[in-house]
Amino acid sequence: MPKPPVSPGTSFGGTLFAPISASLRPAILCLSALVATAGASFADETSDLVARGRYLATAADCAACHTAPHGGTPFAGGYAIDTPLGKIFSTNITPSKEDGIGTYSEEDFSRAVREGVAKDGSHLYPAMPYTAYAKITDDDMKALYAYFMHEVKPDDHKPQKTELPFPFSIRTSMAVWNLLFLDKTRFQPNPAKSAEWNRGAYLADALEHCATCHTPRNAFMAEDASQALAGGSVGSWYAPNITSDKVAGIGGWSDDQLIQYFKTGNVPGKAQAAGPMAEAVENSLQHLSDDDLKAIVTYLKDVPAIGSAETTSRADFGKASVEVEALLRGLPGQSPEENGYHIFSGSCAACHQVEGQGNDHYPSLFNNTATGEDRPDNLVSTILYGLHRKVGDHVAFMPAFGADASYTDRLSDKDIADVSNYVLENYGNPSVKVAPADVARIRDGGEKPLIVKLAPLAAPAAIVAAVIVLAVIVWLLSRRRRSRPALG
Repeated sequence: MPKPPVSPGTSFGGTLFAPISASLRPAILCLSALVATAGASFADETSDLVARGRYLATAADCAACHTAPHGGTPFAGGYAIDTPLGKIFSTNITPSKEDGIGTYSEEDFSRAVREGVAKDGSHLYPAMPYTAYAKITDDDMKALYAYFMHEVKPDDHKPQKTELPFPFSIRTSMAVWNLLFLDKTRFQPNPAKSAEWNRGAYLADALEHCATCHTPRNAFMAEDASQALAGGSVGSWYAPNITSDKVAGIGGWSDDQLIQYFKTGNVPGKAQAAGPMAEAVENSLQHLSDDDLKAIVTYLKDVPAIGSAETTSRADFGKASVEVEALLRGLPGQSPEENGYHIFSGSCAACHQVEGQGNDHYPSLFNNTATGEDRPDNLVSTILYGLHRKVGDHVAFMPAFGADASYTDRLSDKDIADVSNYVLENYGNPSVKVAPADVARIRDGGEKPLIVKLAPLAAPAAIVAAVIVLAVIVWLLSRRRRSRPALG
């Protein structure tokens, strides 16, 4: 079949196009080069922004709470955070459009991170440290958003829903709490301080949210700013004083010791990170640059000192004990408390050694902040929950002896109190005593604040208030009827 005729002026192979093509070729090539260069530049900028966001997410320790233990998908949520109010389950913050933040705009993302308000308007609980993240700069928020949207893999995992008891189940009450206690001011550098100090302040106060754990809270569970970094309860654990006080805080630590602790979670003769601090070391601090770690140290060493009644640093208590070895040798004059001694010799001495001096793998029980603190929370919690801290290829591990014990004895409250008292008496701070009730309190998530203790009265109080309001309304209506003039 013959082809239809084509006008030479419209043919791509005709004589008319050839001269136009020749004249435009340099311009077209230049334009193509500009487009390619711009595209490459944009890709590089996006890549740099994502890389920066990745580092910031690490500094903010997002993975610690938003990744379920035992192999959970990164950032897919489901981690149970023990709080005095009850268990709060972390949400999915992958870019899943079904169960994550895939539909969030940058503004939605910023509002959730800084103000604790999700895209649907629901309020988050301050177990999510948005009171600290409120200080994050706009540029860093943009980088965080780019990282979560462009590099984190979406996962449609639906975490368990948080269901706190009444009245804490009313999330709208957080709007009032935020009005009272949320400071939305972005980080402002102090011009009187060095660039290193300001960098450390930004990292510690905003991204690493140190005050969230290390500052005591008031009756409404807001941070007590007058006691900033002076120590606070974190569920069953206690985050100690990290002000510059030389006895109660970290003023007696050298810069190198603090940097080593941040990198490894272990400073022999001082402390070993466990519980939430071990998670911070494993997921965040060990991955920061040396310059950033030094900046944090510079800032913390300058935080105003807040002291205590203690005259001895918590790392300076205790000494090696010869009691267990003397008993093994059958020497006279040794009569330790029966139960505590037997638990220690059967479950502890093999790793921590009979004199409590530890070895290359297990820490000493003396000159140890867990046994020298003026409260037993961290010692008891370590016995209850054990320890797991991975730094590089090295794993520090201690089995649990509480409800999660798998191949060790599951100890009762009395057993843990007895062995704790034995350790404190022989290796630590002998003035601290542990009762079974203390262990039960710590096992149950720690000391409950006043607002939690009063919570059981909330429902009866609400009913009484409703009855009173109803009675007042009925009285007012009946009064109006009586005062209305008769008709007719």
